[in-house]
Amino acid sequence: MSTSYPFAAVVGMDSLRLALLLNAVSPSVGGVLVRGEKGTAKTTTVRALATLLPDVVTVPDCRFSCDPAAPDPSCPDGPHEVGEAPEVRPARMVELPVGASEDRLVGALDIERALSEGVKAFEPGLLAAAHRGVLYVDEVNLLGDHLVDALLDAAATGASYVEREGVSVRHASRFLLVGTMNPEEGELRPQLLDRFGLTVEVAASRETEERVEVVRRRLAYDEDPAAFAAKWAAEEDALRERIAAARALLPDVRLGDGALRRIAAVCAGFEVDGMRADIVTARTASALAAWAGRTDVTTADVRQAALLSLPHRRRRNPFDAPGLDEDRLDEILNGFEDDEPEPEPDPEPEGPDGDGPDGDGPDGGPGGGRPQDGPERADAAPDVPGQRQDSGSPAPQEGSSAPEGAPGSGGEAPEAAAVAAADPFRARRFDVPGLGEGADGRRSRALTAHGRTTGARRPRGGALGRLHLAATVQAAAPHQRARGRSGPGLVVRRDDLREAVREGREGNLVLFVVDASGSMAARKRMSVVKGAVLSLLMDAYQRRDKIGMITFRGSGAEVALPPTSSVEAGAARLEKLPTGGRTPLAAGLLQAREVLRVERMRDPSRRPLLVVVTDGRATGGPEPLARAARAAGLLAGEGTASVVVDCEAGPVRLGLAGELGRALGGPVVMLEELRADSVATLVRGVRTVRNTNSRRAA
Repeated sequence: MSTSYPFAAVVGMDSLRLALLLNAVSPSVGGVLVRGEKGTAKTTTVRALATLLPDVVTVPDCRFSCDPAAPDPSCPDGPHEVGEAPEVRPARMVELPVGASEDRLVGALDIERALSEGVKAFEPGLLAAAHRGVLYVDEVNLLGDHLVDALLDAAATGASYVEREGVSVRHASRFLLVGTMNPEEGELRPQLLDRFGLTVEVAASRETEERVEVVRRRLAYDEDPAAFAAKWAAEEDALRERIAAARALLPDVRLGDGALRRIAAVCAGFEVDGMRADIVTARTASALAAWAGRTDVTTADVRQAALLSLPHRRRRNPFDAPGLDEDRLDEILNGFEDDEPEPEPDPEPEGPDGDGPDGDGPDGGPGGGRPQDGPERADAAPDVPGQRQDSGSPAPQEGSSAPEGAPGSGGEAPEAAAVAAADPFRARRFDVPGLGEGADGRRSRALTAHGRTTGARRPRGGALGRLHLAATVQAAAPHQRARGRSGPGLVVRRDDLREAVREGREGNLVLFVVDASGSMAARKRMSVVKGAVLSLLMDAYQRRDKIGMITFRGSGAEVALPPTSSVEAGAARLEKLPTGGRTPLAAGLLQAREVLRVERMRDPSRRPLLVVVTDGRATGGPEPLARAARAAGLLAGEGTASVVVDCEAGPVRLGLAGELGRALGGPVVMLEELRADSVATLVRGVRTVRNTNSRRAA
């Protein structure tokens, strides 16, 4: 058995360690979501926590870890005999892989035995294995929505329910939920963020000595894990004892009216939605008091609890970064100055050797109940892409920028500084035609594991998905006499099983091709264009799409954002996008074709939707419009679904974007027609346009 890295040996990461320890003291806090860049010891720290948790006493041979003192009456392995000698085992840390199936998470029922023998043959899943332990989800933002929903429902209710065609199984599932994620790979939905009790931002230290100590300890551990763990054994034992003492003290902690009023005022002051924030903050403050060995909750406890429980609950749109304004927090709490008793100083045991830059263990931060300021500290939310800012200089009016080829420009429009995007709006939905089989999402029609049942089929590859009960019975019924059926049970064989064919929605790859040339450089006009693209980015976020962005101007095109699930990255690149130069439209389309070719090889099931944002002009080189038309024809010939957003403005319009749309075989939408509440007549999706074109051709 491998020796895990000691929790006490983790350097820095005070906020993360404190959040984990508070959940160990009070699992009702609701778990921790750890956000941070790659390589910041998120996984190492979480795995180290499991070794600090108290041992678990279970009923012998119970696959669901029932407590002998209070066995679960609905346990599938029950009823349990009274008086059996209990088993004692270490607390488990169960890891949920990103690619796990729903049956692997919640458990699987043997439907064939249920139909033929009338028994509930249930194979427990990861939720059962994690009961009374830790459930760790690395890259939780990459899990399918249905898995996240099942996971968080179990975390909230303390039970897991499995239902298949009228056969139902329930078992207890209470665990400490820890999720990690890299925000660069995409965000969780706000309603799912809210289900995590605490959140922590982690980043690698910029302090030289601290980084040196991290490397020194890691190398020592890799060289001899057992010896390294032995060196930290005393510190680990001290933490275990302190967790046990805090758990025992927690029921005696008093959360007075004054503390409750502070919590309510803070949550109201930061305008968080719902009441979960108040409840989690109260539980966290109580756990902080117990961890410090006190029975009264202080203002400092409320402040620290708010810093851990509120940042991720303040997001109002996908482009908002989690964060909390600490000055505002102090202002709210200072309005409640009263005769609060001075708290006793927290105990701070010494580390085993005292040579670490952070006090050699968690007591330099979470061990003392007062985490130090560091890179993980929750600071005020930074400016986010899409936020309006006044530069202090008046914006030029429409048409004020130099046209392409203007005198003195050398044939190139001068590059204009990046302008802020206009306010985003709710955009119309565009679909990819046909029926796909991509990842679950909310855009285009697809065969999915979840959705409405549209038919039945034999299981693919021998593995049965969701049973189609009526089709299975219909397949088995004609053979009952030949199979010698004599009782009430149906004689079902493997060949009779039919699985349901379900139709839902998939997420697509939405690739934006944005014209950033001089013809788009009028400040007011480019602001509106950026606002429209920002709105489409927000729509892609809500529909679980991957997004990418190509810009073209000057002498060529560039991939401003490779395909990713992070719409925040797309918004940031869009906000900094400058304009100016010629309009190499053909280069932009050919670059898009190359990106889509590579993505088809990486993920052939994710269908693309090309969104070209341009006025249709093309300049530079011989026959620029003809070359752009040929590039569009190549994309159309490969079956790429597309939408052209026409940015042309003014009383006289050339209609070049319309010609581009016809070459691509997709609809052309004016900027003002992108709004979902627009009354303008608009083709709803690419499929409708394709069908119309097909009828005309016929």
